[in-house]
Amino acid sequence: MTVVYEDNHLIIVNKTASEIVQGDKTGDTPLSESVKLYLKEKYAKPGNVFLGVTHRLDRPVSGLVVFAKTGKALSRLNEMFRLSQVKKTYWAVVKNRPPQEEGILIHYLVRNEKQNKSYAYDQEKPGSKKAELHYRLIAHSDNYYLLEVDLKTGRHHQIRCQLAKMGCPIKGDLKYGSPRSNPDGSICLHARRVRFIHPVSKEEIDITAPLPAGNLWDAFKEVK
Repeated sequence: MTVVYEDNHLIIVNKTASEIVQGDKTGDTPLSESVKLYLKEKYAKPGNVFLGVTHRLDRPVSGLVVFAKTGKALSRLNEMFRLSQVKKTYWAVVKNRPPQEEGILIHYLVRNEKQNKSYAYDQEKPGSKKAELHYRLIAHSDNYYLLEVDLKTGRHHQIRCQLAKMGCPIKGDLKYGSPRSNPDGSICLHARRVRFIHPVSKEEIDITAPLPAGNLWDAFKEVK
């Protein structure tokens, strides 16, 4: 992880694809604990460090994660996420060209807990949740296409599931139809940018994360 923004109330980090945001059954050290340790050492804090998790990124996804350093910031950020007042932009690399260069995808997602997977339907189903995103094709290399995705809702595996339903599974995402995995276990989905009004100072926060290392992402380094 790399810290890309910090003030008295917030800390935003650029996570690598292998890190988990919160503890799970693997027992691996979560990102939240790494950030707590960073804060404890940086400020020589005795005792426990407060850190609030405001949202998650799937383990194989890289990019920006926003944490709260105070209770006040956490409660306000939680409400902002609930009301979709935090704007998140992702970059996804796919093998197949999308049917249109730009579009809005609306599906109804049903989550299968056992498989840890979501299924997208065109019509509402029992237990489904509406999912909406906007995508546009912003670049391509010889073999791959780069999509910029703006989330309108925040559902389980939403981008992965909806792009696959469109016929554009994310590179490396075996769970959603990519033919091959990436050597490092990542998928080519990156939480590129986050924009919101600071919950305490009310200033605009607009952070863009550097792209992950690797030949595939290097091909898109010049894209703005």
